[in-house]
Amino acid sequence: MATTITIRHVPEDVRNELAARAARAGRSLQEYMLGEVVRLASRPSIAELLASVRERKSRSPHHVDRDTILGDRDADRR
Repeated sequence: MATTITIRHVPEDVRNELAARAARAGRSLQEYMLGEVVRLASRPSIAELLASVRERKSRSPHHVDRDTILGDRDADRR
């Protein structure tokens, strides 16, 4: 079931920019904002992303330190 969300105190210049982006996309402001909210909700938060990386890193049997990575990078540049 869909619900309604109201955002108060949106600065006029922000509203105008969003309306311009919506117009360039050939969509109403409401359609544009709904698409942006759906896109935002479909992505993990920074905290979730970092937790996922840490978890995958902890399961990996391999560890390459920073100096090795930078040394290999610099060797490839020569």
